[in-house]
Amino acid sequence: MASSIRNMVRQAEVFRTLAKYGFHDILRDLQINTGMAGTAMWALSKFGGASLRKLPRPVRLRMALEELGPTFIKLGQVLSTRNDMLPAEYTEELKSLQSGVSPLPFDAIKYRLRGEFKGKEDEVFQSVDPEPLGSASMAQTHRAVLRDGTRVVIKVLRPGIHLMTEQDMEILRDLAMAAESRFPDLAVSPLEVVTEFGRELRRETDLTLEGRAADRFRKTFADDPDIVFPKVYWQATTKNILALEEFQGILLSRLKDGQLTTEQKQQIVRHGARAVIKQCLEVGFFHADPHPGNLFALPGDRIGFIDCGMTGRIDDRTTALLADLIYGVVKNDIDLCLSVVADIADAEPAKMQSRPLRADVRDFLSNFHDTPLERIDLGRLLKEFFDRLRAHKIRCPADMVMLIKALTTIQGVAAKLDPKFDMVGFARPSIEKLVKKKYSVGSIKKRLGNALRNFAEVAEAAPGGVRNAFKTLRKSGVAINLEHRGLAQLTSVIEHASRNIAFALIISALFVGSSICLLADRGKDTILVQIGVVGFIIAGMLTLLLLLGNWKANGGKGPKA
Repeated sequence: MASSIRNMVRQAEVFRTLAKYGFHDILRDLQINTGMAGTAMWALSKFGGASLRKLPRPVRLRMALEELGPTFIKLGQVLSTRNDMLPAEYTEELKSLQSGVSPLPFDAIKYRLRGEFKGKEDEVFQSVDPEPLGSASMAQTHRAVLRDGTRVVIKVLRPGIHLMTEQDMEILRDLAMAAESRFPDLAVSPLEVVTEFGRELRRETDLTLEGRAADRFRKTFADDPDIVFPKVYWQATTKNILALEEFQGILLSRLKDGQLTTEQKQQIVRHGARAVIKQCLEVGFFHADPHPGNLFALPGDRIGFIDCGMTGRIDDRTTALLADLIYGVVKNDIDLCLSVVADIADAEPAKMQSRPLRADVRDFLSNFHDTPLERIDLGRLLKEFFDRLRAHKIRCPADMVMLIKALTTIQGVAAKLDPKFDMVGFARPSIEKLVKKKYSVGSIKKRLGNALRNFAEVAEAAPGGVRNAFKTLRKSGVAINLEHRGLAQLTSVIEHASRNIAFALIISALFVGSSICLLADRGKDTILVQIGVVGFIIAGMLTLLLLLGNWKANGGKGPKA
């Protein structure tokens, strides 16, 4: 009961904040029933916060997310990378949410440490620096010294973050389901986005997962001394505390002119690009947020990656599909490209035959006409391709969005540090290897062998399957289920029209009957006059009710054309 009340209070707070910043129309469009609170929010959005409503809508969205706290700040950070969902002016504004938030007092950090280590935090740490290194929406970082003298950086989740994120995710799921139901033809599924965000949030609020990801990256590059991931100190790590090796270097987001030579920048860029390309195209497990705030320039011109909480995964099948897509682009094969898209985006094959879609893809491929394989920019290719597909209501899957983000982000870092760096040429061996792996003679022979084996298994099992099917038909017959789609809206429209016709007939009858009563009286001032007047009043009231009902049904926008 207490949990339900807390959720209701938080929901009211979210709706009130949205109204304060002029977003009550979103709740109205989603047809969310806010009860009596809705009337108050409507008044607030109409008459309150006039100065706020003068601000651009993207700015108001960013301010609302900041006021709503950690979950919504993190949502804004994720949305700032989703150019497939929001216009550029929104994603640019939301990028400012990547910066730090107000730090927690050190007493709150000590309280968290005491709770995690059962009051024995002094047996784990010699000291913890009260001054935070950084403060983000979910956690705060501090320098610390372990009991054995090892210098580390600890990441501490904010107290109360688990309860708050659970409440907020319930609200976001409700909003997403309402959007999914109200607007079924959106290019991106709100429910899928919220579900994926929920998975990301669970990873962000369980620091042992980030620790395991850092360990995995560290093992992947164990033989490459120029690419470094921090060591995890598990004796000082829990679900809410993560202890990592402290890098002694320069955070690229704080790099100042003259701190690195041109040659040092070139080496760091090469190492960073090699790391991300290997993760994305070979390993299939990658750091999804390699921006300057997560990259260190280390002594010896090495590069260090931190903050491994946001990761992406690409399985072998998707990697093979990427090879098909690149091959299709190079060969200008529109059918192959569309077939790949149908598999990657899980789109209906019939949708791929749309004439406008094929024309758009053909125009896209013309931009790469006569482009050799070694000049293919994979990040740009994928981004532009799925941007075009979005206009045709084809959704880019989350793993592909993360891959595009990782590739384009490291490309942006490279362009800033070393404008002359040729990312396309540098990535050529990996892309060639990816395509050759799919289209080499050995790979083709292997796939043919697998196909023949599968055919043999099907042929072997077919007689028994057919015999069982006939037995089933003889014993129980066949049931065919027919599902009507799209009738709900039609039914609603018919019911609404029927009500209007019924009201119109009643109103007309009242007007006619009242007129007859007045005419029949002929100035004799009988009871017929009173009946006629009452009839006119009732007819007028019913007319107003009918107009008001239609206005509400159309969302307060007047009658539809």
